[in-house]
Amino acid sequence: MNNNSILWSKILEKIKSEINSLSFQTWFEETELYELKNGVAKIIVPYALHKDHLANNYKKLITACFIEQTGETVELEFLIQEEIEEEIPETPEINIEENIYKEIENNNFESNLNKKYTFDNFIVGNSNKFAHAAALAVAENPGKMYNPLFIYGNSGLGKTHLMYAIGNYIESHSNKRVLYITSDTFVNEFIEITRKKENKSDFENIDFFKKKYREIDVLIVDDIQFLAKKTESQKEFFHTFNNLYGDEKQIIISSDRSPNDLKIFEDRLRTRFNWGLPVNIYPPDFELKVQILKKKIIGEAINKEIPEQVIEYMASNLGTDIRQLEGSVNRLVAYSTMMGREIDLDLAIEALKDYINAGFSEKNDVSRIQKIVADYFKISIEDLKSKKRNADIAFPRQIAMYLCRKHTDESFPKIGIEFGGKDHSTVMHSCEKIEQEIKNNKSLANEIDKLEKDIHN
Repeated sequence: MNNNSILWSKILEKIKSEINSLSFQTWFEETELYELKNGVAKIIVPYALHKDHLANNYKKLITACFIEQTGETVELEFLIQEEIEEEIPETPEINIEENIYKEIENNNFESNLNKKYTFDNFIVGNSNKFAHAAALAVAENPGKMYNPLFIYGNSGLGKTHLMYAIGNYIESHSNKRVLYITSDTFVNEFIEITRKKENKSDFENIDFFKKKYREIDVLIVDDIQFLAKKTESQKEFFHTFNNLYGDEKQIIISSDRSPNDLKIFEDRLRTRFNWGLPVNIYPPDFELKVQILKKKIIGEAINKEIPEQVIEYMASNLGTDIRQLEGSVNRLVAYSTMMGREIDLDLAIEALKDYINAGFSEKNDVSRIQKIVADYFKISIEDLKSKKRNADIAFPRQIAMYLCRKHTDESFPKIGIEFGGKDHSTVMHSCEKIEQEIKNNKSLANEIDKLEKDIHN
């Protein structure tokens, strides 16, 4: 361990004692001190998201820890890996005024939050790590950093869990008023008010509706896509959005598609959805599904032993809907009890035959390409997914990323996830680098040609 690693370990030890474990794990666990030179400490972070959040919320703490360990004041520079590799200049720090909680009377206010969904019981993996970090950033500093936060992805991937977690965190750490609703609720309440509005003397209900949605601190709207084709409701939501945004109140929205794909919405609304930070939750990979199944088994305190082989079978053959994964555990246990048999692989196959998605394969194209490249260069798939930066690992990793992008339909972010949670810009850089080198390096071009023949065999 070099001097920088030793120093950073001591600083992390101190930071860990000063903040809660969730914040430490999210913001500091994957950081490292790259360089300490001329009074500047360069710290590598996993995502660009971490740069702003650490600078805005933990700068004083980190600086104090450096003073304690070295006796000197340092300037902090947060960089993601590709910025280190390409020596991109320091990103200017954004000075955000410290968040001061306004005291608000919360008597008789119903937030609609489900208290059982928190950050502590949200299982983090490569497919949702970025969304989790963004959600925690908003929860720690609502209305200041990413507003609105727009979380999108297929049904059953954990969007609602994250939204509840944000709301519950804010409620437990402040006096802010949080309101969770579905878009259906908003539409139904607006329609009801519109009907009553026909009685022109009835302004009391209209005022109540506007106060409910505009005099809160955090508005969480689930499944915004159901606001499509509701023209009048969209107009009212537009005004509500503007009012909250103008007052620096936090807005959190979920959808089954990205803001740009909500074509039926008015352009002015779609534009506003992009003002803050859109984040995608991807389907869970094999490792995350294993974690989810184990968490379900522990959480339910199931008194039956479920062998590792069975858990891996379930993770390999079930779909990506987290609710279905959890439901499969209940089905398996109930089937075992009714049949009076111990849980083993044969029983699992029998019990879950209706749950298995036809044609689903644990090994997708990315996994196959990773194996071909790893075998060719005599390294492991774990090496390709690791953070190792030595040339005999980094170069094959770049080749594998290039081949995945060329021979699959996967996006840059999705490929990054399959390679241990790398940022999409890292994948783009790798693909561009290999593409350029092939033009000038005949030996590399021949190697790529051999690998592509293996891919097509």
